[in-house]
Amino acid sequence: MSINTVTVIRNARIIDGTGAPERTGDVAIEDGRIVALSPNDADAISAEHVHSIDATGRVLAPGFVDIHSHGDLVLAWPSEKRLALMEGRIAQGITTEVIGNCGLGASPLFGHGSELLPQINSWMTPAPFDWSWRDLDGYFTHVETLGLPINVASLVPHGALRLGAAHLAPGETDDATRQMMTAALDGALEQGAFGLSAGLIYPPGNYTSTDELTLLARRLASYDRTFTCHLRGSSETLLDAVRELITIGREASVHVHHSHAEAVGKAHWPKLESFLRMEQDARDEGVHLTADMFPYPVAATMMLAIYPPWSLEGGLPRLLERLQDPATRERIRHDIETVAPEWPPWKDKGWPHNLVMAVGWDRIHVSTVGSETNQAISGLSLAALGAKRQASPFDAISDLMVEEDGNVGQFVLDITGEEGLRELIRRPDIAFITDANDYGKGKPHPAAYGSFPRVLGRYVREESILSLPEAIRRMTSLPADTIGLKGRGRIEKGAFADLVIFDPATIRDEATLEQPRQKAKGIETVIVNGTVTYQNGHPTNELPGHVLRA
Repeated sequence: MSINTVTVIRNARIIDGTGAPERTGDVAIEDGRIVALSPNDADAISAEHVHSIDATGRVLAPGFVDIHSHGDLVLAWPSEKRLALMEGRIAQGITTEVIGNCGLGASPLFGHGSELLPQINSWMTPAPFDWSWRDLDGYFTHVETLGLPINVASLVPHGALRLGAAHLAPGETDDATRQMMTAALDGALEQGAFGLSAGLIYPPGNYTSTDELTLLARRLASYDRTFTCHLRGSSETLLDAVRELITIGREASVHVHHSHAEAVGKAHWPKLESFLRMEQDARDEGVHLTADMFPYPVAATMMLAIYPPWSLEGGLPRLLERLQDPATRERIRHDIETVAPEWPPWKDKGWPHNLVMAVGWDRIHVSTVGSETNQAISGLSLAALGAKRQASPFDAISDLMVEEDGNVGQFVLDITGEEGLRELIRRPDIAFITDANDYGKGKPHPAAYGSFPRVLGRYVREESILSLPEAIRRMTSLPADTIGLKGRGRIEKGAFADLVIFDPATIRDEATLEQPRQKAKGIETVIVNGTVTYQNGHPTNELPGHVLRA
C-alpha cells in the first residue's frame, strides 16, 4: 500500500500497556496496525509521511479495553441515535468492549428464551426493536451491518442458555435440559465467544446450582475460555459466593473471573479483606482466578433485582401480575423487608442477595424509566419516591414497576465504600471496567462517561495510589489478557492500532450521579484500528471497529 497511508504519532510519552516505564518516541501506523516504534525502528519512520500527529507532552497509551459492558442492545439498535449513546464511551478512550456479561445478553435465542430474553433485557434496551438474529453469528452480522465505532467481543450469557432450555423455572435442571444448554454453549463458542458469563442474583441465574455451572464451565476448559461471574451475593452471602466461584474454578479446571468485585452495604464492607485473602489463597493453590472493578461507590442494575426469586418465576409479566394481587404483593413486601439470604440460596426458593436489606430504601435510587411520563422520577431514592407518592417505598416502586411494564433501572449506593475502593485499586491483579452504558433514558451511571479518566485523574494524579504505567496496564493488557484478546492492549510492533492520546495533567471525569452525561476531560485523540474516532472534543463518526472472535 502507498506510503501515504502511514500515520506517525510523534514525540509522545509512550506508555505501552505492560507496566513498563514510559519512554518518549514515535509510533507509525499502517493498515490498521502498529508497524514501527522509535528508537528501535527509527529508520522505518524517519521518512516524510503524509499524516503526522504531534503528541509532544501527551501520553500515548493503548486504547482502553472494557471487559464489562452491557451495551449489547445499544450496539444493535437500528437508530440514527445509536452513536450518540456511545459517545461517552468513545470520549473516555474505550476502543474495545466485551458484551454478554452477568448472564445477560442478546444471544443465543432459542426455545423459551426467544420471548423471555427481550423481557429481562428491557432495562438495557434504548427502545423496542425487532431482534432479527438467533445466534452469535447472526448478532455479529447485524452489528457489523450497522457499523461499529469500537471493537466488540462477546461472552455467552448463561441466562440465555437456561431461558432457552428451561424457561424461568426454579430448581435443578435435568440431563436433557443440560444437554440442550451445553449444545447451545458449544455453538456460541464455535462462533467465537470468549467465554461464559453468569449473573447469579438475576433470573434465571439465581435458580441455578453450583453443579450446573460447573458442568458448563468444564466445556469452557476444553476450549480454553473463561467463566465470568456476577457472584450470587455481595452482602450476607459474599464469602459463600466467593467460595462457590473458587470451587467452580478448581473442579472444572477453568479460568474463573470475579466480575465487579465489591461488598454491598456498610455492614458487609469488613468482608472485603476476607474475600480478597480467599481469592489470593486460591491463586496460590493453582486456581486461575482474576477480577475487575469499577471505581465508584455506587452500582447500576435493573430494578427487578430487589424482588425475591420466587416472585420472578414465569417472567416479568408474572411479576407484574403478582404485584397487582393484594395478597401476593403483601407476601413480596414481607420477604423484601424481613428475609435474609441463606446458603445455598438456589434450594427451597431461597434468596441470594436482598438489596433492600443490605443498603436500605434510601440507598437505592431510580436511575432509568422507559416512559416519558415518569422521567422526572429518575434520580429519586425509593424512600423519596415513597414520600413523593405518599406511599411506602415498597408500594411506590412496585406501582412504578407496573406503570412502566418493569422497564426501570436502579442505582445502588454503599458499594464497598471509598476506603474499600482504594484497597481494590491497589490490587495489581484487578482490571478496571465501566459496567455502565447510556441507554438514552433517565440517568446513566457516570461510569458510562468517566470510569477510566476517573482512575487516571483522581487515583493516579491526585492521590498517587498507583503509578500511571500501572493504571494503564490495568486498563489495557490486563483486561485483554484476562479475556484472551489477541493483538490488543499493548503498543508493540504488529499490534492493532487501538490507541488513545491524553493530557496527564488535565485528564479527569466530569460525570456525576446528578449530571451523568458529561464527557471526560483530557482525552484528545482516540484511534481504533488505525482510524481516528475522536478528536478535539468530538467523535469523527467513523466506524472502524471490528467484531472480535476467539
